[in-house]
Amino acid sequence: MKEITITSRFFVFDSIKELPHEIHNLMEQAIAARKNAYAPYSKFRVGVAILLDNGKIVLGSNQENAAFPSGLCAERVAIFHAGAIYPDAKILKMAITAASDTNKTTAPIPPCGACRQSIAEYEIKQETPIEIYFMGEIGLIYKSDSLKNLLPFMFDKKFL
Repeated sequence: MKEITITSRFFVFDSIKELPHEIHNLMEQAIAARKNAYAPYSKFRVGVAILLDNGKIVLGSNQENAAFPSGLCAERVAIFHAGAIYPDAKILKMAITAASDTNKTTAPIPPCGACRQSIAEYEIKQETPIEIYFMGEIGLIYKSDSLKNLLPFMFDKKFL
């Protein structure tokens, strides 16, 4: 038996005010998108803003459904929309924010597993890392230089 050590590196910003101007703007747009979430069941709202290499910003928010598997997370709403509208554009940066209607969300909220896999698909497709910034409603913001920090053992087309 062997042991494998995997190291992930994140940068931590104390607040949204500490972010570089471009990322501050992106996160503000994610916060605005979060307010458009349709979350009557979970009461947990997520907003995403994606910056593409063509300069366009694509927004997404979670959209729930009474048939629970039919809803979609904000990250996938934004990524799939970007892929449909701008199929040749590369995703450079992604800002994610989450808030609960029932309590203050102060910890950074990363993408769920399904969203990580969807982000991985685009990172592999474009052969360029995607910077991911994520936060709760307030407080710390984590930055990852690549989805690989969040999903070190990615499943991709080479396994098919």
